[in-house]
Amino acid sequence: MKKYFILIVTLLMPIFNFAQLSNIKYADGQQSLSGFGTQPQKTLKDKPGILILPAWKGIDAHAKDSAERLAKLGYYTFIADIYGEGNYPKNNAEAGEKAGYYKKNRDLYQQRIRLALAQLIKLGADPDKIVVMGYCFGGTGALEAARANFPVRGVVSFHGGLSNDSSKPTQNIIPKILVCHGADDPYESQEEVLGFQKEMRDAKADWQMVYYANAVHSFTDKEAGNDNSKGAAYNEKADKRSWEQLLMFLKEVL
Repeated sequence: MKKYFILIVTLLMPIFNFAQLSNIKYADGQQSLSGFGTQPQKTLKDKPGILILPAWKGIDAHAKDSAERLAKLGYYTFIADIYGEGNYPKNNAEAGEKAGYYKKNRDLYQQRIRLALAQLIKLGADPDKIVVMGYCFGGTGALEAARANFPVRGVVSFHGGLSNDSSKPTQNIIPKILVCHGADDPYESQEEVLGFQKEMRDAKADWQMVYYANAVHSFTDKEAGNDNSKGAAYNEKADKRSWEQLLMFLKEVL
C-alpha cells in the first residue's frame, strides 16, 4: 500500500506543482541574514520572480503562505530578512522601534532589499522579470524599491506606509506601482495619502491605488483579528480582492 501511495504522489506532483520553502543564509557585511526561497516545480515562461518583504515583526506565517501560493503558480519567490539574525523583534514595541529605524534610514532599508533581490536571482529567477511586493512595513519597502528605481518590472504594496523621505528630490519612477489600501486605515492620514498621490504624479509613475471598503490596516493578515476599532484587522473580502488584483498586476507587468 505504501509503495502505491508514493507512486501516486510522484505522478501527481507535476499536476499540483508542489512548492517548498527553503531557508537560505546570506549576509550584509558582518550581519547574518536568514531568508526563505522557493523554486517552483513547474515554472512559468521566462522564469519570473517575486520578492516578498514581510511586515514589521519580520518573516512570518503570512509572508511564507504568500510565497508558497505564488510558487505553486509557477513564480520563483524569496522572502527577505530585513532585520538580520539576533535582531528580530519580540513584541509590537520592539517591532515599531526596529521598523522605525529603517524608515528613518531608507538607504539601509534599500540595501537589505537589494541583497534579497540578489538571492531571488540566485534561485533561478530571470533578473529582467521581477516584482517586489510587501505587507505593512514591507509595503513601505516595496515603494522604496520603486523610488530607488530598482531594476524590477513593478512593486506592490499591501497596506504599506506611503510617506516619502522629503529630503530627497522626486525622480521619475520606472517600475509600475500597485497600492492596495484599506479605505479606513487610521495609520495613513489623508495628508499622507494625498502627498503620495502627488509624488506619483510628479514622478510620472505608472501607478494605481485601490481602496477596500471597511478595511483598516493589516487587512490581509489573518492573525490581525477582526476588530476594526483596533486600527488593524483582517478583512476576508479585501484580502481576496487584493490578491486577485495582485495576480492581474503580475500578468500585466511580467
